[in-house]
Amino acid sequence: MIRTLTEAGRRDWLRLARTENVGPVTFAQLIDRYGEASIALAALPDLARRGGRVSPLGVPPPGEITRELEAGAALGGRLIASCEADFPGPLAALDPPPPVIWALGDTSLLSRPSVAVVGARVASAGGQRFARGLAVDLGAAGYVVVSGLARGVDGAAHEGALATGTIAVLGGGVDDIYPREHRDLYERIVASGCIVSENAPGRTATAKDFPRRNRIISGLSRAVVVVEAELRSGSLITARLAAEQGREVLAVPGSPLDPRARGTNDLIRQGAALCEGVDDVLRALEGFGGLREREHPFVPPPIPDTEVDAVRERVAALLSPTPVSRDELVRAAGAPAPVVFAALVELTLAGRAELAPGGLVAGL
Repeated sequence: MIRTLTEAGRRDWLRLARTENVGPVTFAQLIDRYGEASIALAALPDLARRGGRVSPLGVPPPGEITRELEAGAALGGRLIASCEADFPGPLAALDPPPPVIWALGDTSLLSRPSVAVVGARVASAGGQRFARGLAVDLGAAGYVVVSGLARGVDGAAHEGALATGTIAVLGGGVDDIYPREHRDLYERIVASGCIVSENAPGRTATAKDFPRRNRIISGLSRAVVVVEAELRSGSLITARLAAEQGREVLAVPGSPLDPRARGTNDLIRQGAALCEGVDDVLRALEGFGGLREREHPFVPPPIPDTEVDAVRERVAALLSPTPVSRDELVRAAGAPAPVVFAALVELTLAGRAELAPGGLVAGL
């Protein structure tokens, strides 16, 4: 549901997104339940207390939000909320989308059709050459190339697409240049492409940021091409996320003697399309049905506290470190889905559960 945010509404939206334990799923649940970020913010302390939290919930003070907005503006960046008309359509179609993104550079690229090219950081010379050439060909075919600015395949893909349009998605803030040797590439992307991040400017990426970064890489794209990847590789996470999001997944085959081909060969074994060049990508996209923004339900009437109280500890007892689907949890709890979801939000804010994209929930 597209809306126009006032300046105060934008600050509240960002403040809710930056609150401790409020990830994309919890954020979406709160907006669906309360309709406005300001109302959700007012409800947070009580929700966390009801979930069992003793210490105060980490809601950023208004001054911290002001500093983030000022830091982004000083870089020349734009903050785009998921409810706004210029939020990238493919990201808006995710369930749920990231609540906000920062964009630096040519933001018009975010509205053009995109293909992600990802792969090994320690890539072979042949793999880098293939990624660079594929990016050139995709650009000539009208596609923006998305990748993660990492060493190896990512950097080669960005290089090949600089002339036609490339988007680099970062794990840290839009000013967190990693690896450092890509500073020149980063600056060229800022000048002619676009840098995107879900995180605040000035933030340095940590390990937990990269799966969310990978979700945005696949989320921006109509297809993901994996050039080289070992069996335990972040690129395979991106491919899995792409498949879950309804994107096309392609993999470049390689020698079984090269560990960097094991991941891509396994993707093909599992049903990914084989990619030997741009024609394979274009062929895969011929049947692409497009993406539609998820439907936003109307704001339901408030759920009585007594109904949530009756199931909260039952839901908590059903959770374990092994993630399960929310639908499965609803069946096991034997309670209406809205009540179970409300209980999960309270448990998440209390630090007792984790709601993850893809409909999964785990106990902490």
